[in-house]
Amino acid sequence: MILRSVVLALGLAGGLGAAQFPAYSQQYMQRLGGAVDALAQVVADFDASAAALGLTRHQALAQMQGTAFVEARRHDMEQTFTRFDVLREDLEVLQDLGPFMRAYHATRLTDREVAQGAWEAFEPALPMSFASLAFAAFGFCVSALGGGALLGMLRPGRRKRPMAA
Repeated sequence: MILRSVVLALGLAGGLGAAQFPAYSQQYMQRLGGAVDALAQVVADFDASAAALGLTRHQALAQMQGTAFVEARRHDMEQTFTRFDVLREDLEVLQDLGPFMRAYHATRLTDREVAQGAWEAFEPALPMSFASLAFAAFGFCVSALGGGALLGMLRPGRRKRPMAA
């Protein structure tokens, strides 16, 4: 009886947690769009400065050497360009997807800064949409089955019931 109660509690916790994915992923998408817009401005400013001197981005980066500060700034800009490319690609893939396909592409929801901002702004809510309810059901099943299996393995040997004669 206790085992069933624990499995039910695990299932409910997993279901409520999974039900939050659609809303969280939407918050992540909003943050992702803002991050891409902000980085696009930085990239455009750098490219414009390079173009004003008749340089490509790579040529401008190559000229950023000589002092520790300038070389550190070059490294920062290279990281900015790389992050911009990754985030822009993630946004292009995720932009028009619903929550089920965002879950399928969950590896694109992994930028630490965007995720942290989304988590800080996220407020869990009672699931009311079909997607949230579907995620809740999935989370319940996975948590209950997984928790039950784990607890079953940890449980000492079962007592054998006497056989009726």
